Amino acid sequence: MTTPLLLLPGIMNDGRVWMPVRGAFVPTDRPIVVARTDLHDHVTAIAAAAISLMPDGPFAVAGFSLGGYVSLEVCRQAADRIAGLALVDTGARSDTPESSGNRRQMIEALDSGNSTYAEVAGSFPPKLLHPAHVEDAALTGLLADMARAVGRDGFKRQQTAAMSRPDNRPVLRGVRAPALVLCGAEDKVTPPELSDEMAGLLPGEVERVTVATAGHMCTLEQPAAVTAALARWLRRVDAATGSSGTR
Repeated sequence: MTTPLLLLPGIMNDGRVWMPVRGAFVPTDRPIVVARTDLHDHVTAIAAAAISLMPDGPFAVAGFSLGGYVSLEVCRQAADRIAGLALVDTGARSDTPESSGNRRQMIEALDSGNSTYAEVAGSFPPKLLHPAHVEDAALTGLLADMARAVGRDGFKRQQTAAMSRPDNRPVLRGVRAPALVLCGAEDKVTPPELSDEMAGLLPGEVERVTVATAGHMCTLEQPAAVTAALARWLRRVDAATGSSGTR
């Protein structure tokens, strides 16, 4: 049996944000759980619900964007069970006043009726994608469909959770399992310097990867590069836990 893996999506994402990189998750006997991040309005509750879905014993966790914030809370709540940590296009700091203000404005616009959820969701792709991918109809269509799946109320819960998250840099200092810190070279939502900071705080074995020609959505924009990095990380995780499956 290979090391179980917990996957955590970002804001306005469901499990499909991880599907283009599913080649990294073989062998096929690896237990994989994709937990939702849209059902609760605080990272502590999202993390607790996700942990409850995992089989007993050690597991690895990979979080994208908001899922990265939740991953660090998972590490806080289940420190003795973390076999590996992958942080993808995310950061460890608490929300900035500017970001919190922007989140509140979106929530208030939805509550007041000044903006529809479709309008708010439709404003995101230019911020999320590398300029080379903004006109990719299949990619923007997937983003829109995932946003619809999360829905207006789920989006508001996710934004509230992001606003209230703690500074998780102290958590990073306690993670000694194999780690991967990866982001798009032109991620404007969680810029590469945040990934550099996280990699520098992790005391164990860590690989820091920058993905070329990618913005914030690197799992969708450059799946081959992300798959290769995740596969390397999972090999290290399995070796550290003594799991039998290798690629």
